[in-house]
Amino acid sequence: MRLRHSSYQISEEAEEPQVTEPAKKRRQDPTENIQELGTTKVPTAKSRIHTMVIIGQIEGHVVLPSQNKTTKYEHVIPQLVAIEESKDIKGLLLILNTVGGDVEAGLALAEMIASLSKPSVSLVLGGGHSIGVPVSVATTYSFIAPTATMTIHPIRMNGLVIGVPQTYEYLDKMQDRVVNFVTNHSHISESHFRELMFRTGELARDIGTVLVGKDAVDAGLIDEVGGIDQALRHLNMLIDAKNSRSVRKARTEKKDDKDKTEKPDKREVH
Repeated sequence: MRLRHSSYQISEEAEEPQVTEPAKKRRQDPTENIQELGTTKVPTAKSRIHTMVIIGQIEGHVVLPSQNKTTKYEHVIPQLVAIEESKDIKGLLLILNTVGGDVEAGLALAEMIASLSKPSVSLVLGGGHSIGVPVSVATTYSFIAPTATMTIHPIRMNGLVIGVPQTYEYLDKMQDRVVNFVTNHSHISESHFRELMFRTGELARDIGTVLVGKDAVDAGLIDEVGGIDQALRHLNMLIDAKNSRSVRKARTEKKDDKDKTEKPDKREVH
């Protein structure tokens, strides 16, 4: 009985590392974040800037085929919440190379980025097409690479379309939401943006306009032509400016509190 009991203990102790060790390795493997979320944390050096990448097609309420490169909005939204709550992250660098995607999902991301209290800078590389335009202009400041392109065209609807006036009214309202957001977060006028959106003769199988690099800046969509160096320098400048304003505000409030405490009481005591 003793031999059986001791052998059971030995076999149990021998099996324990085989179960727990691979699990620990899986939890610590950074490649899982890349495969599942399309992003990874900086492994060693701490940075006050968080980099977020919007690639491929922005996936909305419908799951796209596996061969499509997609950015899932349900993965991006928690990251934006974490950026806003984090005390260590001071700014957001948004890098885009997207063909567009779901209109509501793209607008949801754009609204969240625009409502961040921390400075943000976007950099369009390759392309920022369709619903990628509102996401590109949602940041505090925007850059576009000299060879990057942005396609502006009317929204379209996939699947079953009912041929009633309400369908076209719905499309108009959706389009107004995109136009209003872009014009409110960039320097382009509504009339010019709609003119680019409905322009004919430029796209072979669609109506709209393709803006390349400096054309997007001249149109008022993007702030500046540049690359990663300019984007990071400008973001660091925005972070430093915000920090200095916060320091001055804190000093002013501290001085005011000190003056109130040191102010003599002029009430007469009888």
